[in-house]
Amino acid sequence: MATVVSNAAPGKGIRITLWVAQFIVAAMFIMSGFMKLFTPIPELAQMMPWAGQYPTWFVRGIALVDLAGGIGILLPALTRIKPNLTVFAALGCAVLQVFAIVFHLSRGEAMVVPVNVVLLGLSVFVFWGRSRKAPILPRN
Repeated sequence: MATVVSNAAPGKGIRITLWVAQFIVAAMFIMSGFMKLFTPIPELAQMMPWAGQYPTWFVRGIALVDLAGGIGILLPALTRIKPNLTVFAALGCAVLQVFAIVFHLSRGEAMVVPVNVVLLGLSVFVFWGRSRKAPILPRN
């Protein structure tokens, strides 16, 4: 049985869906990052109990990782400057969500895991789409 390889450009639907996924992931990670970075720890701990149980540097460090992931999954693709960084950012966001799922489950916080699962799925989709199906070419 022969494998059919298509050299056709990806359809408009997949390209639009990838952009939507990238914007959703970016928005969620950037909002989360800003919240963890600028909200006072006691106030943040009311929303996220773990934030009050770990050192401030840990919470603020996770915030910076969130910001980097959110910016990285979108900005290189939008500017077409080193757009392959979007692929690495998507992979990083996916790995971060796997760690977040394990972290929350180990703490008995299963109620927040569905958000992590959705972000994991979207990040994997962007990774696959921007690395295989509809890569963005760098600007000339």
